Amino acid sequence: MSGLSIVRRFTQSVRRFASASEGNIAVIFAIALLPILGFVGAAIDYSRAANARTAMQSALDSTALMLSKDLSSGTITAAQINAKAQTYFNALFTNKETSNISITAAYTAQDPSLGSTIVLTGSGQITTDIMQVVGFPTMSFNTSSTTAWGTSRLRVAMALDNTGSMSADGKITALKNAVAGTGGLIDQLSKLSQNPGDVYISIVPFAKDVNVGQSNYNQNWIDWTDWLNPPTQQPNNGSYQATLPSNWHAVGPGATCPFSNSNGGFTCTTTPVNASSTTSRVPSSGTYSGYICPSVDANSHTLYNGCWTSEPTNTIETFCSGSSSCSCNNLGTGASCTCTGSGSTKSCSAFTYVHNWTQPTVTANVGFANHRWTASNPTPTVANNYTATSTNPLNTWTGCVTDRTQPDDASGSLTAKFPANQYYENSTSYCSNSSSTQLEPIIPLSSSWSSLKTAINAMQPTGGTNQVIGLAWAWQSLMVGSPLAVPAEDGLYTYNRAIIILSDGLNTEDRWPDYGDGSTQKNGSIDARQTLLCQNLKALKDPKNGGPMYTVFTIQVNTSSPADPTSTVLQNCASSPDKFYMLTSSTQIVTAFNSIGTQLTALRVAR
Repeated sequence: MSGLSIVRRFTQSVRRFASASEGNIAVIFAIALLPILGFVGAAIDYSRAANARTAMQSALDSTALMLSKDLSSGTITAAQINAKAQTYFNALFTNKETSNISITAAYTAQDPSLGSTIVLTGSGQITTDIMQVVGFPTMSFNTSSTTAWGTSRLRVAMALDNTGSMSADGKITALKNAVAGTGGLIDQLSKLSQNPGDVYISIVPFAKDVNVGQSNYNQNWIDWTDWLNPPTQQPNNGSYQATLPSNWHAVGPGATCPFSNSNGGFTCTTTPVNASSTTSRVPSSGTYSGYICPSVDANSHTLYNGCWTSEPTNTIETFCSGSSSCSCNNLGTGASCTCTGSGSTKSCSAFTYVHNWTQPTVTANVGFANHRWTASNPTPTVANNYTATSTNPLNTWTGCVTDRTQPDDASGSLTAKFPANQYYENSTSYCSNSSSTQLEPIIPLSSSWSSLKTAINAMQPTGGTNQVIGLAWAWQSLMVGSPLAVPAEDGLYTYNRAIIILSDGLNTEDRWPDYGDGSTQKNGSIDARQTLLCQNLKALKDPKNGGPMYTVFTIQVNTSSPADPTSTVLQNCASSPDKFYMLTSSTQIVTAFNSIGTQLTALRVAR
């Protein structure tokens, strides 16, 4: 029933009461009813006005947010704000009872306390149904909405899978297009940067290792322990640790290489130069006569950076005793090797050699006491005593680093060092800048959009999968004080920090050969390290607002046939379920990054 019908019926009732003969009580009741009706009418009309105002508030809020997004991304100019505001508002405000609608937009650029702001004010009125009886034919209202941006800044780290399987199904090409192509993520985020420092992006290509750049060989945050040590003293090789043979001190020029892939995971090479030609015998002539140089380690997919020398004692002496394993074992011409006895009484003698590892700073044990292996004391105790120039100086490092020593591999420590690694897999030194298939170096936080795109487009599929190292360095790339010289954060701003990790497979290898061989992960060991890293990463709180320090997006590109299982470790690492993307086609990579770009844009607009 309309307000006018109520008024008409009320007027008719009053007339009947006035002519009634039953008594004055009816007239008194009718007079008393007038203010009651006024209050009821006011409530009805006020409710209509309130509904209209609520609808206008919602439309203004949405309009202000869309305007701030358009302006901050460069879609419109300041001069177009009012016209665009009217267009957005007209599409959003559908209340039919409101008339005399007016909206205005006021834009302020870089206010010291709020950043950039847009203030929208709106007003309108409704025609009253009941209040007009008492002299109020209309009821006016107004509201406003403010959106501000620029007090928050955005820093995004992308850990991107550069492993060999990314070559299949067009995945690496799709990834490049999604990030560096026209309208890709870099384009999306660059539009949000109106002033220096507004938006920074870092790129972390990963395989088993990451490449931090060969030029960093003189930095104090590099741990050279693994890189310098011989294969018999690698702290990360576990059950794959190589051992010195029982005839060690009789091995010299011309002898059969005392190592094999089944005994240590490597053989011998002709020179100390990494990836040089393998040889079945220790060189007996030339510059490197008597040098026992290990080849690439098939277990850890690394190259060693030194050789054992063979320095002759010119003495025939017992080199092995107390075991039937003692033997001359093809020690080469001129060895004059003889063995006597058998079993625990067996003893072998020959010309002997002192072996040192060609790194003067290394103190690893390189020989047995008295040049002799014995069944009762088979542990090397003689320390390295090499005094000549290194055959593999630090500047020959190619730039790869691997997981830090546990538990620092799963932390955001700013003091723990990163182990240098001479990564070599599939007959390729992946971090070498002379390699035709290079694992591209990390790009620290940058707002040089063209340089970031160039780095993305240079990525190539390389070795095995270690998501942990990619995540660890994405984290480092956002931490002020890390080795990557992260730009300082301005205390006048709040910062939104996001990590995106994309991988097309499951973890297969890392620093520890016991954890995986490059094809298969063993006992979920790598995932366990990643789980701990993700827990530590997500537990951090921003001291300014108490919220999460980082927002983590995870993407699994699952195009294998048969399909890989869902990566639980990636799924759980995401900040929330909607930030984990399971993709079954390379064409979905673009869609996923567009979705992430939209969410990052929302983070950039403060309110």
